[in-house]
Amino acid sequence: MQTNDDLIAELTALRRDLHRMPEISGEERRTAERVAAWLRDCGADDVVTGLGGHGVAGVFDSAAPGPSLMFRAELDGLPIHETGTPEWRSRIEGNGHMCGHDGHMAIVCGLARRLQAQRPARGRAILMFQPAEETGAGARAVVADPRFERLRPDFAFGLHNLPGMPLGHAGLRAGPFCFASEGIDIRLTGWTSHAAHPEDGRSPAAAMTALVSRLPGLPAELGIAAGEALVTLTHARLGEATVGIAPGEARIMATVRAETDDVQQRLMAAARAAAEQVAEAEGLECAISTSEGFAACVNDAAATAMLRDAILDTGTPFSELDRPFRWSEDFGVFGSACPTAFFVVGAGEGHPQLHNPDYDFPDRIIPAGLAVFERIARRHCG
Repeated sequence: MQTNDDLIAELTALRRDLHRMPEISGEERRTAERVAAWLRDCGADDVVTGLGGHGVAGVFDSAAPGPSLMFRAELDGLPIHETGTPEWRSRIEGNGHMCGHDGHMAIVCGLARRLQAQRPARGRAILMFQPAEETGAGARAVVADPRFERLRPDFAFGLHNLPGMPLGHAGLRAGPFCFASEGIDIRLTGWTSHAAHPEDGRSPAAAMTALVSRLPGLPAELGIAAGEALVTLTHARLGEATVGIAPGEARIMATVRAETDDVQQRLMAAARAAAEQVAEAEGLECAISTSEGFAACVNDAAATAMLRDAILDTGTPFSELDRPFRWSEDFGVFGSACPTAFFVVGAGEGHPQLHNPDYDFPDRIIPAGLAVFERIARRHCG
């Protein structure tokens, strides 16, 4: 029988192998094949592949009445060149596991090994490896896949490592956990003219200036409480890089974030209206597109209690968080399918931040994440 030390060594080796071969959102074919093979080797009763793209689910079914619990990890890496120099650094130029999804996969693969050694006595454990978390497209695609209906759990749980928090320390809160977010891209079009005669053209300069000033202040304008929403300007460009042509087009990009989906919808509607109003006032054409939409991640009270009990049972150092995180998590979409709870595990106070080019998942927190997930499974599925 595999000892705990042997299992952690096996999972560390797996994590480092996954780190070497990162695949970006929508391109996770080899990673998915590796995970599916692992689940089959662990004796999963059903392995579903191609969920919402390259998603994979392994089902450990007791065939006895009981709850269906889902534990989720992410398959995708990022289009970031790795500057760190671990022995297991990325071998795919321009791609890297700079968010720790390799570690999250190792934790859930560890749960598969535990379920192989001691199968659930009741209900089902569903190990979900979703694609395309980084773009906000993967969870929606998984839930929209017709095969998800037979996998639909009673509760779903997820985690993320968190640099800046003490190593192995868990953080949790009920209610809003991660903000909703979406990118907005506004294109304003008039027409150019000679710079000596700007009156013969229709410049979007004034409209662009107005939007750059107004968009960040929209939460306050709508009466949204401070800290519950924000608009971050990420790009602005006016005309071409020349001194001889009065501009005829402008582009403004921003990320809109809010604590809840309802507030997010209000804020997005206000951003659209602001762009359309200023374009109409200046006689400009206005084209608006959006991208990378993430639902708010909101922890259900009952699911959070289950997760908190598991954290406490395992003796994991623990803090109740006083506010949600402003970054977004695709896990929030699963809240439309069932009650969910999400927590963070500290990656270390001095650890490189997520998406830094020298980030590397700290293998020492694999046992903490695995212990919490296994405790939930044992307490409720035996």
